[in-house]
Amino acid sequence: MTPRKQRNELLAQKLIKNLSRRNIAAYYCPTGEEAVKKVLSLIRDGSSVTWGGSMTVRDLGIPTELRKRGTLEVLDRDLAETTEQKQSIYLRAFTADVYLTSANAISEDGVMVNIDGNGNRVAAITWGPKQVIFVIGLNKVVPTVEAALARARGTAAPINSQRFSIQTPCKIDGICHNCNSPSSICNYVHFLRNSPQGRHIVVLVGENLGY
Repeated sequence: MTPRKQRNELLAQKLIKNLSRRNIAAYYCPTGEEAVKKVLSLIRDGSSVTWGGSMTVRDLGIPTELRKRGTLEVLDRDLAETTEQKQSIYLRAFTADVYLTSANAISEDGVMVNIDGNGNRVAAITWGPKQVIFVIGLNKVVPTVEAALARARGTAAPINSQRFSIQTPCKIDGICHNCNSPSSICNYVHFLRNSPQGRHIVVLVGENLGY
């Protein structure tokens, strides 16, 4: 085992222990391929499943694998043909059995931080779906909650802004300006400290994933 893999294993085990204290089940997968298999194993046949705008989930090809499985009700807003259909899927997400997402950052003691422009993702994380599964690359682990917020705002948000047709300061120069732009994608800041009902599961991945 390489030094990097050894470090990742140790860090993951620390996170799993700290997440358990927050009533959050967690697993570690050294590779993305293993992570996909783990996620699929956590979703029962007959479940309704959807996801937020996570690039981690998309880059791993999880939506494709969910559709191929053939035993799930897949709510995929990317296949919506009209604005009304897309809005309907957004709303149906709150009654889904499983909601897949990632985190913009996670502290070593297990607090997950997410920032949203529309709020649909952080709303579903907070309430609605029976189960929320996070898929998080270890590149998003930082020492403290304060560092997690700084990463979400200073790293994830400026990169995410490049995906959209918006005119925010961070889209122009790649740096967070703490703006109040009408197109801001940092309107809702969410901290997940505990999972009182045990709705949340984390799959940690020993790769650099997402933003």
